[in-house]
Amino acid sequence: MVGTLAISAGIAIAWFAGNGVITTIFEQLDYLQQHPPTWAMTPMAIGNYFWFWATALMLLVWLIMRVSPTPQTWSRTIVVGILGVLTLRYLIWRTTSTLNLGTPLNGIFSLGLLALELLILFSGLVQLFLLLRVRDRRKAADQLAQTVSSGEYRPTVDVLIPTYDEPEFILRRTIIGCQALDYEPKTVYLLDDTRRPAIQALAAELGCEYITRSNNDHAKAGNLNHAIPQTQGELLVCFDADFVPTRNFLTRTVGFFQDPHVGLVQTPQSFYNPDPIARNLGLEDVLTPEEEVFYRQIQRVRDGAGAVVCAGTSFVMRKSALADIGGFVTEAVSEDFFTGIQLAAKGYRLVYLNEKLSAGLAAENIAAHALQRVRWEQGTLQAFFIKSNPVTIPGLTPIQRLAYFEGLIHWFSSIARVGFLLMPLAYAFLNVIPLRATEAELLYFFLPFYLVQLSVFSWLNYRSRSALLSDVYSLVLAFPLAITVFQVMVRPFSKGFKVTPKGTASDRYRFNWALAWPLVLVFGLTALSLWINLGHCLVTMANPVDHWRGLGISWLWSGYNLIMLGLALLILLDAPRPTPYEWFTLRRVAKLQLTTPDGTSTTVWGTTTMISEVSAEVQLTKADTLPTEVDTGQEIVLELVDEHCTLPTNLVQQRSEDGLPTLTLQFAPLALPQQRRLTELLFCRPGQWQSRCSPNELQSLWLILTSLVRPRFLTNRHLQPKPVILTRG
Repeated sequence: MVGTLAISAGIAIAWFAGNGVITTIFEQLDYLQQHPPTWAMTPMAIGNYFWFWATALMLLVWLIMRVSPTPQTWSRTIVVGILGVLTLRYLIWRTTSTLNLGTPLNGIFSLGLLALELLILFSGLVQLFLLLRVRDRRKAADQLAQTVSSGEYRPTVDVLIPTYDEPEFILRRTIIGCQALDYEPKTVYLLDDTRRPAIQALAAELGCEYITRSNNDHAKAGNLNHAIPQTQGELLVCFDADFVPTRNFLTRTVGFFQDPHVGLVQTPQSFYNPDPIARNLGLEDVLTPEEEVFYRQIQRVRDGAGAVVCAGTSFVMRKSALADIGGFVTEAVSEDFFTGIQLAAKGYRLVYLNEKLSAGLAAENIAAHALQRVRWEQGTLQAFFIKSNPVTIPGLTPIQRLAYFEGLIHWFSSIARVGFLLMPLAYAFLNVIPLRATEAELLYFFLPFYLVQLSVFSWLNYRSRSALLSDVYSLVLAFPLAITVFQVMVRPFSKGFKVTPKGTASDRYRFNWALAWPLVLVFGLTALSLWINLGHCLVTMANPVDHWRGLGISWLWSGYNLIMLGLALLILLDAPRPTPYEWFTLRRVAKLQLTTPDGTSTTVWGTTTMISEVSAEVQLTKADTLPTEVDTGQEIVLELVDEHCTLPTNLVQQRSEDGLPTLTLQFAPLALPQQRRLTELLFCRPGQWQSRCSPNELQSLWLILTSLVRPRFLTNRHLQPKPVILTRG
C-alpha cells in the first residue's frame, strides 16, 4: 500500500511539474476519454433505450423476488448474473468516457474517485461470485443432533469463559447459562485474567472451575492457551464473558464433529440489547444489529468457500486440531480470525451453523462501539505482517484465499467512504470536476445499475440490512476506521488489546465530540459548498455543458451527504441508559400473594408484560382486585405459574394501563436456585432469539427523514425501558 501511494505521488508530482512524457500520456488518455468507442457511448434515442432496459430489469428482478422471497440457488444465480453484468457495464463506462484528465488537478481527483470506486466494486464483485456458493447447515444439524440426543455420540466437552474485568453480575448469568446446557459430560471453566478474589468466590459459589495466571501476556489468546492444558475434554467451547448459550447449544453443534476432518463449528453472535446506533435513534425495535449482515449472509458465503471466520465466541473446536496448530494464534490482536485460518490451512473443515444459539451484550455506547470496531479492524489488517496471512500461508485453496482476502480489503472501504464525502467539495472549493457525465449518460449507465443494486441488496442479505441503512452505519465510524487503516499499514503493532467495556449505565444524553468533530467539519463544508455551487450556477454559468456535467452531480451528491451526515451526528448523541439490566418481553401467568397491614392475606392474578434480572412488570387481570391499602414497598410474592418459579418482590410503582392496574415489582435478594431459574427463563430457552427483517429501502428512507425531523432527544426525554422482543414460548 505504501509503495503504491509513493508511486502514485511521484507520477502526480511529475504531471504537475509539466514532465513531457507524463503530460503527453495524460493528454492522449484525455483524448480517448472524450472520444470513447461507439459501444461505450449513450444511444441517441436515450429515452426509449433507458425505459426499456431499466423497466425490463426492474420487472425481472421484482418477479424473481416475488416468486422466491428467500434466495434459492436458481433465483440467486439469476440475480447475481444480472448484477454482475450491470456492474461490468458500469465499470467499462466509467473507465472509458467519464474521467476528466484535462489538467493535473482535475486528473488527480478524477483518478482518485475512480480508484475508490474500483475498491468498492472489486469487493462487491468478489461477494457476488462467492454468493453462488452459499450453504445452509440447519438440515444437517437436525440429523446429526439425533445421535447426540440419543447418547450415541457424546464426546467430553470443556466450556471456557475467558474474562477480563467484566462485572460480577454479567459473569453470573454466563456461568449459570453454561451450566444449564443440556449436555453431559461437560465441565465449565472460568478463566479470570484479572485475578479477582470476588470472581474466584463467584466460581466457588456457582460450582465451576476457576483458572487464573500470573500475567496477561497475549491477552485473550494467552488466557485460553494457558488454560487449555489444564482441561481434559475432547471438544472446547468458548463463550465471551457476556454471552449466554441456549440449552440446546451443544446438542445442535457437537454432532458435526463425528466427521474427523471438522475442526471448528461457529454459530452467530446474537445480542440481548440494542446496539448504540439503533438506541440513539430510538429505533431499537426496528433496526437490526450491525452484525446481522455478517452472520446472516457473509458467514454463509464463507462457509460455501471453506473460509468460515472464527468469531471468538459461541464456537466449538476440536482440541486435537487446536493442538495441531500450536494453540490460539498470539501474533495478532484478532486471535480468533487467524486461528480459524490456521485450522483451514491444516486441512480442517470449518463449519458455520446459522442458528442463534447464544446471545451477548452489544456495545453499550457509541465510544465502546468505535473501540470494538477499531480493534477488529486492527487485528484483521495485521494479517499483512504475520505468518497467518491468508494470502501467503501454505495450505489454503484459491477460493479460500479469495474469501479471506475480501475480508481484509473490506476495511479499506472506510477510506472510500471518506473520499465519497470529500469529493463533492472539490468543485466548490477547487473548481474541479472529478466526474464528467451528462444526464443521458447517468440515466443509461448508472441508474439501471444503481436501481437494481438497491432493489436486491436487502434480498441478497436475507433482509438483514437495507442499502441506505448500511450506508448510515458505515458513515458513523468512517473517519476513525480510515485513520486506523493507515496507522496499521505503517505501525501494525503499535496498539495493544483493549476490552470493550460492559455493564455500564448513564442518566443523561452525552455527545461524543471526539468522534463527531470530523463529521461536523465536513457537514459545514458541504453546506457551504452547496451555497457556493448555487451562486456559481446563478451568476456565472460560463459553460453550461461542463457546468451540468459536473455541478449537477455535485448538487445531488452533496445533498445526500448532508442528510447522512446529519443522521450520523444524531447517532453520536448517546441516549441515557439508566440501568445495566435489560428488560425482556415475556408474558407469563402471574400469581401475586401479599399480606396487607391489617394481616389479611390476598391473592391476585395477572400477566407479566416484561421481566429483567432485577424487576418485573405485571398487569392484573381485573381492575378492582388489588387492596386499597397496598402501597410502595409492599412485600409481594410473585409466582410464575407456568414456570414453577416463585420470587420474592417489593412493589415499586403502580399505574393504570388500558384500564387495568400495572405493577412494577423489584426482586428481593434471590436464593441461588431462584437465580438459576430466572436466568434460564430469560436467556436459555431454545429458539428465543429472533431474526428480524430490516426495513426495505423506502421504509429506510422514511426512517432517515423522520429521525432527522424528530430526533430522539426532542421526542423522548423521559426514557422508559424498551424490552427486548423474544419469540413466544
